Amino acid sequence: MTIDPHQEKLGFQAEVKQLLDIVVHSLYSNKEIFLRELISNASDAIDKLRFEALSDPALYETDSDLKIRVSFDKEANTVTISDNGIGMSRDEVIANLGTIAKSGTREFLSQLTGDQKKDAHLIGQFGVGFYSVFMVADKVTVVTRRAGLGSVHGVQWESTGNGEYT
Repeated sequence: MTIDPHQEKLGFQAEVKQLLDIVVHSLYSNKEIFLRELISNASDAIDKLRFEALSDPALYETDSDLKIRVSFDKEANTVTISDNGIGMSRDEVIANLGTIAKSGTREFLSQLTGDQKKDAHLIGQFGVGFYSVFMVADKVTVVTRRAGLGSVHGVQWESTGNGEYT
């Protein structure tokens, strides 16, 4: 066999909905796991804010009492997890939520050095836990704003897990 130096290189194509379904259902057998995954993400967001605020206390804005809230609405059949952690910018939302298996936490950890890395105890490092929500939800909405950016920089991300998001 001769190797052609001008050989065409092609990328894989994927049916994202099917791939997402396979990933989520092969990793998780218990539907309630989504709650743990989303709370873990909120916890990581709080830890990231706490860490970044060490060098920029203004990131706390008006509320340094960091917390995670979980609420249930039986009538609307919704679960809401909210936190006042670091949040995400538009670009971070696209990079992290718009890319399956992209871990913002793993990327954050890779930028730490020495004692910073040793002291960081963040949970989500694989980039798939968030998508477990599609085991139980027809539609997911994320409303976020990166700490330190004004309210006009807020972002709303929505998806039905069909391979597209707005």
